[in-house]
Amino acid sequence: MKSRNRIWFAVVCLATFLLMTAVAQAQDMSGQATNMAGMKFVMVPPAPTCAKVAVASGDPSKGPSVLLLKSATGCVIPWHWHTANENVMIVSGAGSLQMKGGMPVTLTAGGFALAPSQHAHHFKCVRTCTIYLYSDAAFDLHYVDKNGTEIQPADALKAYREKPATEMK
Repeated sequence: MKSRNRIWFAVVCLATFLLMTAVAQAQDMSGQATNMAGMKFVMVPPAPTCAKVAVASGDPSKGPSVLLLKSATGCVIPWHWHTANENVMIVSGAGSLQMKGGMPVTLTAGGFALAPSQHAHHFKCVRTCTIYLYSDAAFDLHYVDKNGTEIQPADALKAYREKPATEMK
C-alpha cells in the first residue's frame, strides 16, 4: 500500500472510531474530555496481569464503553471472544492480532481492527502497547482452547506464564 493510501486509511479508521464513540455517547450529551495522564489504570479480571485498563467512557459492566488499555511488550491475551463487537485502535506501540481462521496482522499506531461478537481472536503486544477498545455492549472476556471450547482464565494463561487478574487494582 502506498504511503498516501496508508495515511488516508488511518484517517478513515480514526474517523470511524470517533463516530462509533460519538454514537455510544449519544445519550450523554454533557460531553467529556480526558487526558491519559488523568486516567486511573487498573487490572481487570480475568485479563492477564500484564495489561491494565482505564475507562475513558461508559460503564463496561453495563453497556457500551471506550477503554484505554496499556500492556508491556510480550503481554499476550490468548484466544478469546467477547459477547460485544470489539473495535481496536492502536494508539502507540505495536500488537499482533490474529482472528480465528486468519493470519496474524501486526497493527501499529493508527491501526484498526474489528473483532465481531463471539469471534475468537488472539492478541500479543510486540512493542509496549497503548490501545483504545470500543465495545458496543457490556464488556466480557471468554478464553477458549484450540478447539474453541471455553476454558478457565488460569488455564488459558498458564502457557504464557501469566496469571489472570482476580480483582480490580
